[in-house]
Amino acid sequence: MKKEFWFLLASFVLPIFLGTVFFFMNPGYFSQNTVNYGTLINPIITTSKGDFVFDEKTPGDIHGIWTLAYKTGNCDLSCEKALKAIDTARILMQEDLKRLQLAVITNSTNAIPEGILKVRVSEAIESKLSPFSKGSIFLIDPIGNIMLQYQAENIDVKKVVKDLERLFKYSRVG
Repeated sequence: MKKEFWFLLASFVLPIFLGTVFFFMNPGYFSQNTVNYGTLINPIITTSKGDFVFDEKTPGDIHGIWTLAYKTGNCDLSCEKALKAIDTARILMQEDLKRLQLAVITNSTNAIPEGILKVRVSEAIESKLSPFSKGSIFLIDPIGNIMLQYQAENIDVKKVVKDLERLFKYSRVG
């Protein structure tokens, strides 16, 4: 009876003890080994509805739907290439196509291709996005958190799609 008690106690306590020791011996293990391909923005950039101002020609809303947003100064040739890449990613989402929208974050007056939202952001969000390069693509969740960043010049559409599929699989929002 005594032997069985100690065995039962060890079977509950030992995994907790070993997990705690592992965590404190290697604290960076869980934060360094992620499965996403985009760069995780840590801490995430939280936004509110007033942080996004839409062009009158493309009214929309960031909240309630996943958004791939390309940040640029002017929409030139590299902008068109990036927009084509994120549009391809959206099309490859197949049945989740309606859960994703595309946007361009810009202050430019240039025309944007049809089907893509034109957005200006508040100064507060602009300052939070300033450490990232102008040719960045951001993933914004349905709550309005800017959470992942991709470099547009060397974007791999298949990896973006894998990230989106993983997020959509576990997300019930948007």
